[in-house]
Parts: sequence; structure tokens; C-alpha cells
Amino acid sequence: MMRDTASLLIEALPYIRQFSGKTIVIKYGGHAMKDEALKESFAKDVVLMKYIGIHPVVVHGGGPQIGRMLERVGKKSDFRAGMRVTDEDTMDVVEMVLAGKVNKEIVALINRHGGRAIGLSGKDGQLIEARKMHLYRYQGDDQPPEIIDIGLVGEVRRINVEILKVLEQSRVIPVIAPVGVGPDGETYNINADLVAGSVASALNAEKLLLMTDVPGVLDGAGQLISSMTVAEAADLMQDETLKGGMIPKVQCAIDAVQAGVRKVAIVDGRIPHSVLLELFTDSGIGTEIVGRRPRRDEGERTRG
Repeated sequence: MMRDTASLLIEALPYIRQFSGKTIVIKYGGHAMKDEALKESFAKDVVLMKYIGIHPVVVHGGGPQIGRMLERVGKKSDFRAGMRVTDEDTMDVVEMVLAGKVNKEIVALINRHGGRAIGLSGKDGQLIEARKMHLYRYQGDDQPPEIIDIGLVGEVRRINVEILKVLEQSRVIPVIAPVGVGPDGETYNINADLVAGSVASALNAEKLLLMTDVPGVLDGAGQLISSMTVAEAADLMQDETLKGGMIPKVQCAIDAVQAGVRKVAIVDGRIPHSVLLELFTDSGIGTEIVGRRPRRDEGERTRG
């Protein structure tokens, strides 16, 4: 047992060296936010990262929590193309749950395990400047697309990274609720994956981790794809191998890599300490997406 522990520590050493002083953005969501043991392991992972010189930035979701609160106040949830239709009353609930409840719970958990976390919404310091998202439905070659109005749902226009850089250098862990502010002060509900990708790109992060409730990206035979390039990921989207919620995650990964993030990993948040296992083991545990495959002489890990 002691030999196994020593081997794991030695295996982690080159990755600790590689990531030290670098920014890792983590999209925290799914089952890892609901199971108490997984919540504890996530908080410990983030605190450990900070103590060894890595700069974690957490962006969290909260869809199920929003849905439960809307149900409690007697308001029905409506989705179009996977996006929650958000009128002004719904936006009030979204902001209350994400920025006022979920965000503070995550901050408190990290602090309880020895970290120094601070909660932010995208409205704090104009952190996330947003604009209204427009959805279009194809109606045939001879018809203009139908415009679908989903209300106060936004997309990221700009991330103001100055506040995040200040927090990183002061040993504080930023925890970001995906709520943005529009040009006229309006509040927008933004998909957390999109926010995480935009934050990672703006910070020129070494790696973006997208936590989910599946092992990673699966091929047509249902087997885990441990590593793929942006081009290979685009091919999977083109031939419709990817299904459902994995499509926007892979698109987010492609966009982030093309915007300068070195690597993106889609990891199974149902596994305890999934963040550390992905970062500090030779094979990782999810699907890693990169711009190109490294040569063997570049010293990169070989994933299983």
C-alpha cells in the first residue's frame, strides 16, 4: 500500500511541475454538485491545487437547483433547444439561486477545507459582458429561418479578466456564477459551459476541465475516447456520433482550444477526486481534446 502511494506521488510530480503557476478553469456541475461525498472531494481537490501553486478558477452550473426553486414558486420550466426560456421573473429566480445560494455554498465548502475562495457573479466588476442569444430554426431552403426568442438568455461578449488575475495572485480561488450583464445593465442567464470556455480563453488557461455525468466522449461503439484532436472532434460532430448534451460540450472544447487554451478535458464528475485524477495521472480519466497530437519527444503524457 505504501509503495502504491509513493508510486502515485511520483507519477504526479511531472504534472505538478507542468501546471505550477498556470491557470486551470473548472466547469463544476452535474452529480458532483449533488452528492455530499463528491462535493467534499471536489473542494479538497481545488484547495490542494492552490496549495501546490496552481491557479484554479471555478465556474459552476445550477440547472436542477433553479428548476426546483421555480417549481416551489409555481413557475413552469420551459426549454428550447436545450436552453431555459428566461423571462424577467425566471431571471430573478436564476440570479437568486446561482449567485445567492449555489455560489455561496461552493465558496463556503472550499473555505471549510482550508482554501480562500470568493464568490462572483458575472455582474461583479462587469466580469462577464453579455449580449442576447438568438436561436434560429431551419424551415427549408426556400424559407427564412424562424427566430426563436428565449428571453434573457445570453452569450458571452467579453470577459474582463483583471479582477480574476488580481484574485489569482492573492491566493484566492474565484468561484463564478454564470450570470452576465448586458450593455444596458440587463441581466442574462448564460450556459455555464460557455462561460467556462470563455473564461479559460480570456485567461489563456493551461487547461479547461468540463465536469459531466458520463465517462467522457464515446465512439460509435460506446467506448471511451481518451484523447482526440480538434479535427477529430469536429468529425465526430459532423457524422453525428455525438448525441444530446455532449454536442455543446465538445463544441465548447473545440472553441476553447482554437482560442488558445492548451487542452480541454471532459471528465466524469461522478468519480471521487476526478479533478486530481485527470490532472496528475499518466492516463487521465476522461477525454482530452487538443489542437494536435504531440510528438513523443515533446514530453507529453500518453493517454490510455
